[in-house]
Amino acid sequence: MKIMISYPPLIGDGTPTLGQNRQFQWFHNPSFIYPMVPASAATLLKVNGYDVVWNDSIAEMHTQKQYEDILIREKPDIIAMETKTPVIKQHWSIIERIKQILPEVKVILMGDHVTAMPEESMLNSKVDYIITGGDYDFLLLNLLNHVRKSEALEPGIWYRENGNIKNTGKFQLNHDLNKLPFIDRELTKWKLYGEKFFKYAPYTYTMVGRDCPWAKCTFCSWTTLYPNFRTRTPESLLDEIDLLIKNYKIREIFDDTGTFPRGEWLKKFCQGVIDRNYKLSLMANFRFDYINESIAPLMKKAGFRLLKFGLESANQGTLDRLCKGTKVEDIERGCKIAKDAGIGVHLTIMVGYPWETKDDALRTYEMARKLLDKGLADMLQSTVVIAYPGTPLYKQAVENNWLRFKPGEWEKFDMTIPIFNFPDMQPADVMKICDDIYKAFMTPRFIMRQILSIRNFDDLAFLFKAGKAVIGHILDFQRKKE
Repeated sequence: MKIMISYPPLIGDGTPTLGQNRQFQWFHNPSFIYPMVPASAATLLKVNGYDVVWNDSIAEMHTQKQYEDILIREKPDIIAMETKTPVIKQHWSIIERIKQILPEVKVILMGDHVTAMPEESMLNSKVDYIITGGDYDFLLLNLLNHVRKSEALEPGIWYRENGNIKNTGKFQLNHDLNKLPFIDRELTKWKLYGEKFFKYAPYTYTMVGRDCPWAKCTFCSWTTLYPNFRTRTPESLLDEIDLLIKNYKIREIFDDTGTFPRGEWLKKFCQGVIDRNYKLSLMANFRFDYINESIAPLMKKAGFRLLKFGLESANQGTLDRLCKGTKVEDIERGCKIAKDAGIGVHLTIMVGYPWETKDDALRTYEMARKLLDKGLADMLQSTVVIAYPGTPLYKQAVENNWLRFKPGEWEKFDMTIPIFNFPDMQPADVMKICDDIYKAFMTPRFIMRQILSIRNFDDLAFLFKAGKAVIGHILDFQRKKE
C-alpha cells in the first residue's frame, strides 16, 4: 500500500507558509518550517512496511500541472494532507480534483481546523477520513492498519460507512513519544526547511515535546491539537542530536516544541550536551517566566544561541485575557537574563486584539522598540491576531461578536487583514502598527550594534539574510490591503 503525505500547491497572494503554532501566512520571501509531526508520520509508516511518498509541492514550488503529474506517476492508494483554516475550502476543491485524476484514492485530512470542525469537511468535501488531535503519526498508522488489516480504529478518527458519517469519539493523547523512530531526513527532504534566523549551516529541526507545558494561551492552535503536554526523554533527544551530527554534520538545531521542557528535564539535557561534547548551536521556544539566573548560564554552556519568547502584548490586561500566565515586568527581566548569559532573544508580537485601543497597541510597539534599542532583543516578528476555530479566543470572538466576518469565510483568516472589530482603530491602523514594529529594527543604534557584532563569514551571511527577511516582511505588510 502506497501513502503520500502531501502539501499540494495553493492559490493566493504569495507563497503559503505555516509558521509558529502552525499560523498561516502568505509571503513573497518565504521560508519553510519542517512539518515535524507529518515527517514523523512518514517515518513511522515506512518503518512499519508502508510505501511512503513525501510530497511538499509548496516548499518545492510546484505548479498545479507538476503536482498532478506527480499524482499520475506515483499513483498513491492514500493521500494525507495537513490543512489550515484559510485554505480549507481550497483543500476541498483539491480533493475533488484528486479524485477525478485517481478515482480509487482515499484522502485523509488532519490539522487543528478539522479537529475543531470535522463534520464541516465531511459534509462539504469528498474526504474519506479525518484525523483529529495532533498525533498524526500514531493515528495514521492505526488508520492504515485498519484499512489493510482490519485493526480496530483508535479514538479521534472520522470516516464514512454506508453513506453515513461516523467517528470513534474524542481523540486521546496517550501515545508514548519515546517509541517513535527518529525522523527519516532523506525521506522527508530535510534540506527544504529552514527559517531566516538559522545561522550555521547545515541546520535542521527537532521536536521533543507536544506541545507546551503551559497549554493555556487562548489564541494558540496547538492547544486544540495537544491539550496535555508530553515529551520524550532528554536521552532520546541527545541520541537524535548524535545521529544528526554524525550523519548530516548538523551545526545548528531549532527545537520546534511549543515551549521547550524546563526544570530537571532541561538540566539533564544541557548536562548531557556538555558531557557528550557536542559542538553545535541550539535554539528553542521558551517562556519569560521559565528563564532564570540559574538555568540560563547552563543553557549557554550547552550551546543555546537563541530563545524565542512570546511577548504578544505590553498590556497586562491583554496578557491576562490571553491566559499567558506572565507579567509585563517578566518581559524585560527575562530578556535581560538571557542576554546577560550570552543567549540571543527573538520576540514574537501580535497586534489587533479586539479589546485593545490604539494606545494599547502603540504601547506594545514602544516596548518592542525599546527592547531592540537597549540591546535586550536581537530580532522580532509581528503578526495580526488570528483566532482559529477550536481556540478559546475564537469561541470568545463568536460569543462577543468581535469578528468582522461570518464564520465560514475562512479565507479571510490568512493574516492578510485583521479579522476583528476594534474600539478605536480601523484595519489599516492595525496593519500600519504591525509594519512599524518591523521597522523598529531600523534605528542607527540597533544597526550599528549588529554591524559591530560581525566576527566571521557566518555572522555576515546571517546579517544579510536577516536584513533581507525584515525588508520582505515590510513589503508584505505594504501589499496587504482590504
